[in-house]
Amino acid sequence: MPITFSQEQKDQLIKEIQAYFSEERDEQIGIIAAGKLLDFFLENLGNKIYNKALDDARVWFRQRIENLDLDYDLLYK
Repeated sequence: MPITFSQEQKDQLIKEIQAYFSEERDEQIGIIAAGKLLDFFLENLGNKIYNKALDDARVWFRQRIENLDLDYDLLYK
C-alpha cells in the first residue's frame, strides 16, 4: 500500500521540492515536475523509509522496556 498524503500536504511538499531546487540547485521547477518527483519518491522510497522508521521505533521501544525491567528489578528489597 503506497504512502498517501492529503492534497494540502501534497501541495506543501511540492512547494518544498520547488524551494529545494531554487535554493540548492539554482533551478526553477514547475508544479507538475515537482509533483512527478514527489510521486516517484513516494512510489520508490516511501515504503522503505516507513519501514525504517518502524524498525527505529521498535529499537527505541525495546530499550525503554529493558529500562523498565531494570527499574522494576530495583524495587525488590
